[in-house]
Amino acid sequence: MIIDVHPEFGYEIACAVPYANWLHQQGKLEKVVTCKGMSPYYFFTDNVEEKHTSRSLNNNNNGVQNLPNSWIHHNALANFGKDYGDLSEQEKIKANGWLDYSQWQMPDYGKQFYDKSFTTPDKFIVISNRYNLEHGSAPVGYFDIEALYEMFNELTNKGYSVIYKRPKNNEFICDSNEILNKDISARVIGNDEPITDYELTTYFENVHLIDEFIKDDYNLDQLKLFSKAEGFISMGGGSSILCSCFKKPVIIYVNTSKDVRPGYFDENSYFRKLSNAPIYPIIDKKSEILQRGYRDYNQVYETINKVFK
Repeated sequence: MIIDVHPEFGYEIACAVPYANWLHQQGKLEKVVTCKGMSPYYFFTDNVEEKHTSRSLNNNNNGVQNLPNSWIHHNALANFGKDYGDLSEQEKIKANGWLDYSQWQMPDYGKQFYDKSFTTPDKFIVISNRYNLEHGSAPVGYFDIEALYEMFNELTNKGYSVIYKRPKNNEFICDSNEILNKDISARVIGNDEPITDYELTTYFENVHLIDEFIKDDYNLDQLKLFSKAEGFISMGGGSSILCSCFKKPVIIYVNTSKDVRPGYFDENSYFRKLSNAPIYPIIDKKSEILQRGYRDYNQVYETINKVFK
């Protein structure tokens, strides 16, 4: 069978990769056709064509329509025998985030890409941020300068190094939500001009930009880097899905999409199945942020203190 996909990154990791790996294990995978730069994620097969130069949000023609799981947020038909709209409220809570795992085998990225020769700090946490369009609207869900300062300060005081990731979105093939070339910035005491989140990392001895560790292949080096991390703090979305593939604790700050539904991160969730990593979701709904006028990171800080000693 040929897998030919170019959906959102999260869809590809959670729906396409495990199916392709399952087919490979069954001796049924002929070829994978994917986006530029995605070959490392399909390390289990030699027959990968990096054909697509853009990602599509249209799940009717981006390839996911041909997968056992064509919708990342649930597979009610497979697991309940009826459409999501026909489920009771309790069934919907159970269904949220629950995929069909009968043809789903996630590869072990942590084992495959762990490389002792890949130089990193001895003990580090990855903070994965974003500043993207949110389905055509201005960004609301992201870690701002104040939050980053608090996290950088807390983690480095605990003896961790921090590797900060916020792509400029020219490192890989993007979808339409990822097209926004602006900085996260704020004025700080002692500076005449606002500083950006990238510049903030230079104020800490043990905080590094991910760019310091990327050599030639962004995705390959990122997988090597993540395989050596002690844990992750991530915005929701595709980056949090990738962070959940390495059997290490993941704190996820969730604002938008179906991820805010009750039960989404429960035991049947694909987030739990990706590597059996400990997952700590912090739900701060976009609607509530807009109503109150600010993002509430307090539970993020509290969870950092509990998870990363």
